[in-house]
Amino acid sequence: MMSQTHAGSTQPAGAADAAALPADRSLLIVDDDKPFLTRLARAMETRGYLVRTADTVADGIAAVMSEPPAFAVIDMRLNDGNGLEVITRLKERRPDARGVVLTGYGNIATAVTAVKLGAYDYLAKPADADEIHAALMAQPDHRPAPPDNPMSADRVRWEHIQRVYELCGRNVSETARRLNMHRRTLQRILAKRAPR
Repeated sequence: MMSQTHAGSTQPAGAADAAALPADRSLLIVDDDKPFLTRLARAMETRGYLVRTADTVADGIAAVMSEPPAFAVIDMRLNDGNGLEVITRLKERRPDARGVVLTGYGNIATAVTAVKLGAYDYLAKPADADEIHAALMAQPDHRPAPPDNPMSADRVRWEHIQRVYELCGRNVSETARRLNMHRRTLQRILAKRAPR
C-alpha cells in the first residue's frame, strides 16, 4: 500500500524546520509498522516535508522509480524483504538523496552495509521524529550529539536474543543452542517484557 500526503499548515516549531529544508522537500518513508509509519509521516509533515509512504519493499522501490525523493527513511526489515534494496535503488536513481535506515536489530555490520549501499545515516529503533530530522539535515563533516537516552546494555542483549530467536523461526531449543544458553534460561528471558 502506497499513499501520498502533502504538508498542510505547520505549527510554529515546524515553520523553523521548514525554512531549513532545501527546495525539494520530498520524503519517502518505508516501514511495515503502520502505526509508526502514520505517526512519523504526520510528524515529518509538520517539519515541512512533502511525505509519501510505503509499507513494502516493492511499493518503496515503485515510489523511488516513479519519483525519486530527496530524502528517505527506510526500515531495514520489512515483511517482503530488506529495506536496503530500496536504498540501493534510491542511490541509483538519485545519488544526492539522503536516506536514513531504521532498525530494531542494530549491529555494526548492518550499519556498515547500509552506509556502503548509500544510506546517509543509520538509527536504531525506537527513533523519534527529531532524531530522524536531525539525521536527514546533518552536514557530512558534523558528528551528531550522543543520544540523550541510549539503549541500555540489557536492552541491547534482549534485542540480540529476539533477533536470533526470530532467525531460528521462533524455535526456543535452536535459539538456546546457537546462543550457548540453557533452554529454560532463554524461556525466562523471552517471557519477560523488553528492558528499557
